[in-house]
Amino acid sequence: MLNPYSNTRLVIFDCDGVLVDSESIVCRVLAEEMTKLGMPATAEELDEQFSGRPSQDCIRDIEIRYGGPLPTSYFNATESRIREAFHSELEAVTGIYEVLEKLKATDLQTCVASSGPHAKMQITLNKTGLWDYFAGRIFSADDVGRGKPWPDLFLHSALQFGIAPEHCLVVEDSIAGVKAAVAAGMPVIGYSHNGARARQLEAEGARVINDMQLLVDYF
Repeated sequence: MLNPYSNTRLVIFDCDGVLVDSESIVCRVLAEEMTKLGMPATAEELDEQFSGRPSQDCIRDIEIRYGGPLPTSYFNATESRIREAFHSELEAVTGIYEVLEKLKATDLQTCVASSGPHAKMQITLNKTGLWDYFAGRIFSADDVGRGKPWPDLFLHSALQFGIAPEHCLVVEDSIAGVKAAVAAGMPVIGYSHNGARARQLEAEGARVINDMQLLVDYF
């Protein structure tokens, strides 16, 4: 069978949930700190609501729920606790090292395009030993006017390489990210172990895998 991804020249990776297993940590801490402020929340609920979206959009949603600006203590506590958890718990997504090593043996370009800020990616990618795979080719929603689900970040990333959208392959784990890739006119692989999330990603236009090492079948 003809490989529909044979024209790929650039593989664009999301970061959180695709390269590093960070989203469960962040959502757990946010839920606990929101609950302390009288906004009961669960990690599962926040993962559904915030996954793949820029941090400023998430903060705005929390402030709407809170009824005004969040206290400085909230930001200090969440930032401190997340950093500590990253230091002690954060790991790379299972199978991603093998995928990136195989990509090095091809002529495909690679980059990261994440809703997270550069400072956060510097921490998470260095902690997991992934920084050197992408150094100099890391893009954030902070680099563009609109984050996911808008296509701006993916289009910006492709433009840096001079590669047309149809020759890019996006790897995402969030609904917002898949919507952004589709809006950019880019084929997209969705990664999820969660059956319900996988069906949602597929409904938005992704080809879904539940094992990261299966990604090599699309090169």
